[in-house]
Amino acid sequence: MKIMITGANGQLGTEIIRQLQTGGSALGPLPQRLHLATVIAVDLPDADLASRHDTAVLLRRHAPDVVINCAAFTNVDACETEPDTAYAANALAARNVAMACEEVGAKLVHISTDYVFSGNATTPLNETAPTGPQSIYGATKLLGEQYVKQFNSKWFIVRTSWLYGQFGNNFVKTIVRAAREKGSLKVVDDQFGNPTNAEDLAHHILKLAASKEYGLYHCTGNGICNWHAFAAEIVRLWGIEATVAPCTTQEFPRPAKRPAFSALDNAMLRATVGDEMRPWQEALADFYSKTKDNI
Repeated sequence: MKIMITGANGQLGTEIIRQLQTGGSALGPLPQRLHLATVIAVDLPDADLASRHDTAVLLRRHAPDVVINCAAFTNVDACETEPDTAYAANALAARNVAMACEEVGAKLVHISTDYVFSGNATTPLNETAPTGPQSIYGATKLLGEQYVKQFNSKWFIVRTSWLYGQFGNNFVKTIVRAAREKGSLKVVDDQFGNPTNAEDLAHHILKLAASKEYGLYHCTGNGICNWHAFAAEIVRLWGIEATVAPCTTQEFPRPAKRPAFSALDNAMLRATVGDEMRPWQEALADFYSKTKDNI
């Protein structure tokens, strides 16, 4: 089997490749069908997925059995000031990958986000919940989802949130470094969601890729918290002598509107391949044990 990872240098793409090379994760071994898979890693500047021609040529050349599309423009605030770049990376690229996968007969696993929702909910959102993005990032990712459904017949769309992992930059690493440097932090306490360990997410993406359980999935750490509680737990685990004070979103304005409540419910996972996503506190503690000497 040949598996192409787009956005291969990002934190999720790198983690997926690591699991394919090592044979599994903390949650268990790879599905048998993925053992000895050939990995094709793709990222800028070697591949321009915003070009329909280049994407088609790329997939014809490699003829993958599965494409896991992790490529995206994920700088939420920059999307507001660079909307054309956001549309190219998050919508057109998804369309082009979907069309090219259809041409070569490949399955497509496309990664999406909780930002496709308005943030006005009060209970966890399952896959039937209506969307309503409030930012350019969310709108372009939703359009990418729609293109995947329109142009491909063997698709998985996997929405996730608050992602952190061993590779690349993320909230956990930012909080650890800032707490050490400043000794006191202010973090918003009126935005709620699900912290997600990239190791857990990659494990489930590969389970789906080995299956034919096509469709839309939510895949996040189990349990809900706000950013302040997440940050406080990070500081506690790392044993940093720092204070973490709560503040409101209004006190910490950003160019892009953040969802106030975007906690997701992994309903489709439970109904198909199984939801092994760990409680967010457990997954964070495991992440600490593996990275405490490197952050």
